[in-house]
Amino acid sequence: MNARRKFRREGEERRRQDLIDATLDSVAEHGLEGATVRTIALRAGVTAGLIRHYFPGKEDLLQEAYAALMSRMTEQAKAALAMEDASPRQRLAAFVTANLNAPIIDQRVFSLWATFIGRAGADPTLARAHREGYLGFRNEVEAVVAEVLAAERRKPDAAELRHHAIAINAIIDGLWIEGCLAGEMFSPGELAAIGIKAVEAELGLAQERGEDQ
Repeated sequence: MNARRKFRREGEERRRQDLIDATLDSVAEHGLEGATVRTIALRAGVTAGLIRHYFPGKEDLLQEAYAALMSRMTEQAKAALAMEDASPRQRLAAFVTANLNAPIIDQRVFSLWATFIGRAGADPTLARAHREGYLGFRNEVEAVVAEVLAAERRKPDAAELRHHAIAINAIIDGLWIEGCLAGEMFSPGELAAIGIKAVEAELGLAQERGEDQ
């Protein structure tokens, strides 16, 4: 269904975001090749000329759209960290849980991500967007891990934090893909529980009382 978005007469940044959303809609429906400036303009309810006012070309718009997709997933996960009176370990568990549940686990989001990543190897602009998104998420992981280890009275150096962040990102990514592709195969909360256990094992955290031995 080629539903048009209602293009709002608001500030410059809001207009850019509307065009990015229309681009993601177009990519989801038509793929990267089919998401032309014309189809994006039709989706947004604007002229192609207006799009070029904000973005020099289609590749710039695709880069921004992919960056926005990844940034939104990171921000959704970060929102779980805003827990009052929570311990660092509880915040870590909430962060992992958020990454392994809706709206981050979502077939449309996965399809968009897979479409962009499939092109990133041959497209320097998408490769740059992917690298920046990956590093942005990994930095968030490092910050959470640093808090957890500090609470455990451990003083990891930068290399150790980097090692943990890479491993934890891989754990979350793998389970996220499983959940997006075959979510019906898992019981509610199962992937999050597996993820928390694997992340805590990576950090060498003792199991808390009440957990399976």
